[in-house]
This record gives sequence, structure tokens and C-alpha cells, in this order.
Amino acid sequence: MVFSSKTIFASCLLFGLASCASIQADYDLAAAKSASEKYKDVNVALAAGFIPDPSGACAASPAGGMGIHYLNMALLEITGADPRIDGTGTHTDFTNPAVLLYEPQEDGSLVLVGIENLVFKAAWHEAGNTEIPSFAGVEWGTMADDPDTDVDEAHGFAPHYDSHVWLFRDNPAGVFAPFNSNVSCEFH
Repeated sequence: MVFSSKTIFASCLLFGLASCASIQADYDLAAAKSASEKYKDVNVALAAGFIPDPSGACAASPAGGMGIHYLNMALLEITGADPRIDGTGTHTDFTNPAVLLYEPQEDGSLVLVGIENLVFKAAWHEAGNTEIPSFAGVEWGTMADDPDTDVDEAHGFAPHYDSHVWLFRDNPAGVFAPFNSNVSCEFH
């Protein structure tokens, strides 16, 4: 029998279960992983409308890698890229992620390591949202470029909220950390 997240939440309220946040987070992660399994084959992702990040970058930092981002432009509702990639998307459903994270392999293949959702800060608040988005009880990160640094902290995007979820590669920093020390861009 499969229970929806609303059923689980209602049961938690009814019975006053102390571990409901943990149950909800586990359910949400399991549902997101199950729904994303099909994208282990990058050709399925391409057929579903995902495209490689136009920058061609494989995101990495001293904290680890993110891999190559495959973007679903329709879910992100991209409106332009000058001077930065911007959009009107407010999509937050992790069972249908807007971004897929792939690690390049030595043989040229790609391995799905995680998923991500991203909403543009201005569009999010213009839609009437007052809180930062969250998933499985965890608030999303806020990304904006600091023009006083040499690094582009927002990776070419307008100010936005995002959340990485490492469903297919263990992350010592945690399932929601932005970078994963177990992900490499060595073969990009």
C-alpha cells in the first residue's frame, strides 16, 4: 500500500508522532528517487526535454563537485540569458526535478548522481511566496553573485533559490549539501 505525503502528515498530526519530520523527509526522498531513476539513462533525460547547461561547465569547488547540470528549460521557464540566465519558474516538485546532475566518466558516459530544483528569487516572491522554499523540511539555499569576487557564486544565473539532493551518490556533507566530495569533474 502506498501512502501520500498528505496521508502521512495527517496521521502524524492525529497520533502526535514525534518522529514525523523524519518519516516525511524519508518519504519525500524515496518518492523523488523513485521518480528520477529513469534519468539514469541520459538519453531518457534528453527525450524528456533536458539539455546540458549551455555553459558546458562541470561545477566543482574545493568542497567537491556538482557535475554537469542538465536543465529542463520549460520547468525553469527561462526568459533570457543577458546579462544572466533568468526566468519566471517557481517549480518545486522533486518528483519532477528541473535539473539533473551527472558525473562525467572516463569512457565519456554520464552517471546520474543527484537532482536539483531552482526558482528565481524575483519570480518566487512576485508569485506571492513570502518564505524561502523548502523540501523535506530543509530550506533551500540562496544564490546570488557577489560582484566584488572573482568567482561567480550564482554560476551565471540571476539571484535564485536552489536545492541539490544527492539521491544517487552518497555525500559525506549531507544529502542536501550543494557540493559533494564524492563527485568529480576529472573526466570532463
